[in-house]
Amino acid sequence: MNIIIENLSFAYGNKPVLDHIHLSVETGETVGISGISGGGKSTLCNLIPRFYDPTAGSVSIDGHDLRTLSTRSLRAQIGIVTQETILFNTSVARNIAYGKPDATASEIEDAARRANAHRFIVELEQGYDTVIGERGSRLSGGQCQRLAIARAILKNPPILILDEATSSLDSESEYLVQKALDELMADRTVIAIAHRLSTIQHADTIVVLVHGRMQEVGTHEELIACNGVYERLYRMQFQKQAWTIDEPRP
Repeated sequence: MNIIIENLSFAYGNKPVLDHIHLSVETGETVGISGISGGGKSTLCNLIPRFYDPTAGSVSIDGHDLRTLSTRSLRAQIGIVTQETILFNTSVARNIAYGKPDATASEIEDAARRANAHRFIVELEQGYDTVIGERGSRLSGGQCQRLAIARAILKNPPILILDEATSSLDSESEYLVQKALDELMADRTVIAIAHRLSTIQHADTIVVLVHGRMQEVGTHEELIACNGVYERLYRMQFQKQAWTIDEPRP
C-alpha cells in the first residue's frame, strides 16, 4: 500500500504543529522521520491511523482519502510499535494475539520466534500462559517491545508505523529488538520515527522535520553530504557514542 500526504497542515487548537507537508511513500518503502524534539514527528504519524484529521490537506492510502474510510477498516491495515508498549494484564499468548484473536497456538509461537521473543517466553514460569501484569510490569523493556513486535508480525499489516521503538533500551535489548524489527519491516510500507539515527540510516528516504516543516529530504548519504540539520544531529550522536565507548572506567 502506498501513502500520499498532500499539502498537509495540522494544529492543536490555535497551535500550529505541521505546515504544508508533502510526502509520498511507495508500497514496500521505508521512510525515516527525524528532527529536533517538538518538530511534529509523532503528530504526523498519528494522522495516518486517523487519531486526528488534518487541519488542511489530506492523507490517502492507495488513492483513498482516509476520511472516506472507516476507522476500523483503516486500522486493520496498520501495525504500530511505539516506545511505550501497550500490554495488558493477561497471558503472553493473549497479548500477542490481541490484533488477531482467532490465532492458533502455532501462529502465536511462530510470531514470537520471528520477534526474538520465544526463548525468554518459554523460560517464564508458565510459558505462553504467564500473566505479565499491567503494561507488562513483570517483563523488562526489551521483552515488552519484542511482544509488541510479535503482535504486529501476527497481525501482518501492510503498513507499519514505528515511533521511537528502540529509544529506551539498553544496547543488548536494542540489538535483539532491532533484529526483530528488521524481520517485521520486510516487504511492508514503513514510516519510522527515530531519535537514534542509526536505526533509520538505511531507509529509502529520510525526512527531517523542524518546527513542523520539512527541512531536509533525502537518503542518509545525501543528507550527510548536505551538512545541514541531519548531519549535525548524526555527528552529535556519533561523538557522544564514541565518548561513551572511550571514556575510562572508574
